[in-house]
Amino acid sequence: MEETVQRENKMGTTPILRLILSMSIPAMFSMTIQALYNVVDSVFVGNIENTGGEALTALSLAFPLQMLMVAVGVGTGVGINSLVSRRLGQKNFKEADDAATHGLILALFSWVIFFLIGLFFTNTFFRLFTNNEIIVNYGVQYTSIVLIFSVFAFFQINIEKTLQATGNMIFPMLFQLTGAITNIILDPLLIFGIGPFPKLEIAGAAIATVIGQAFAMIFSIIILFAKKHDVKVSLKNFRINWYTVRNIYAVGFPSIIMQSIGSVMILGMNAILISFSDLAVSVLGVYYKLQSFVFMPVFGLNQGVMPIIGYNYGARNKKRMYSALKYGVMIAMIIMAVGVVIFWLFPEFLLGLFDNTGELVSIGVGAFRTISLCFVPAAAGIMFTTLFQAVGKGLRSLFMSFLRQLILILPIAYLMSKIGLSFVWYAFPIAEAGSLLAAILLFLNLVKGDFKKLG
Repeated sequence: MEETVQRENKMGTTPILRLILSMSIPAMFSMTIQALYNVVDSVFVGNIENTGGEALTALSLAFPLQMLMVAVGVGTGVGINSLVSRRLGQKNFKEADDAATHGLILALFSWVIFFLIGLFFTNTFFRLFTNNEIIVNYGVQYTSIVLIFSVFAFFQINIEKTLQATGNMIFPMLFQLTGAITNIILDPLLIFGIGPFPKLEIAGAAIATVIGQAFAMIFSIIILFAKKHDVKVSLKNFRINWYTVRNIYAVGFPSIIMQSIGSVMILGMNAILISFSDLAVSVLGVYYKLQSFVFMPVFGLNQGVMPIIGYNYGARNKKRMYSALKYGVMIAMIIMAVGVVIFWLFPEFLLGLFDNTGELVSIGVGAFRTISLCFVPAAAGIMFTTLFQAVGKGLRSLFMSFLRQLILILPIAYLMSKIGLSFVWYAFPIAEAGSLLAAILLFLNLVKGDFKKLG
């Protein structure tokens, strides 16, 4: 009884809206800062003298590999988050602790994969898209550094997701802030060679990113072992429990695939766009950097809502679970609506940050306005995906992503490319609307099935 009292969790008692705001705002803030340093990275690279155009294209082509790395890290973290929060809701603290401990080992396994990719395959990857030696060299420099030293990112992400599963959103915010601020400070110093720092150009951007991730990892490890949390991580006498690994990846693997599909989608879009020009690829790359300011707060909201839904699903509290979804959808749609307004009113300014020639602006304004039409339906779709993941129904999220990013968007974009470049961008809102319809149908199926059994 004493153990249960000590480990009672706010996710089962605090009023839902207040709980969502208290858990989501720190994550939303930190992820917005993360979006800032991603953008700053590209702004500085885009303004490297005499090489900015090729360097920016290299970053755009590298983006799918970075997305793949993030997909594995965050997808695994989502699986850990979902399992830990559900076990806490069930008062099964031993299995919650076991899931958190496995998170550290899985981070190491994830890193080995990307270490090998960074070491052996980056040159081949860039030559699939271009024969421009400047772009290839820039791309290999940046990507190999980021992937080979990705160990820092994987450990930090898994620790962050573990703490978020307990309802602790402040320290995960501080971890991300540590990495972001370090990167923002080091970027101009290492790219342009300011003061005693060497001028490393695009390699400097990669090194700044890695150093930021290393600082964030060190901070997260200190907090994990030095502070008391609702889960206890211990590597003493540790043995891999394949049942725990299977439960983590029951949600985590579909999440990895779901996010990896985004990488495949951008690869496909790059292949379609490069038939028009390198500039079209750069426009898409810049769009993805800037749209993170809209999507990252929603993903931060996702991080706050997911453990609340998972906890109350585990506790069989259907009313609180539905309430968390309702408020999550409302807040996400408000954020995305603001994003649409910004992309429609200020596209020239946004594009001008990355371009001192005016070439990006010439084709980017129409692209930004068209693509941003997908924001509002995407908001609701993201929150339904969050619910599916939180209750252990990762395959439903996976199906939605396949529908939106492979079954719909790439064929539509390919067909539209036969008409002209300006029509390619319409694939985004069309695919997002179709995906949302599928999400609603899948949710209604759960309402009539699994959720009907809850209290």
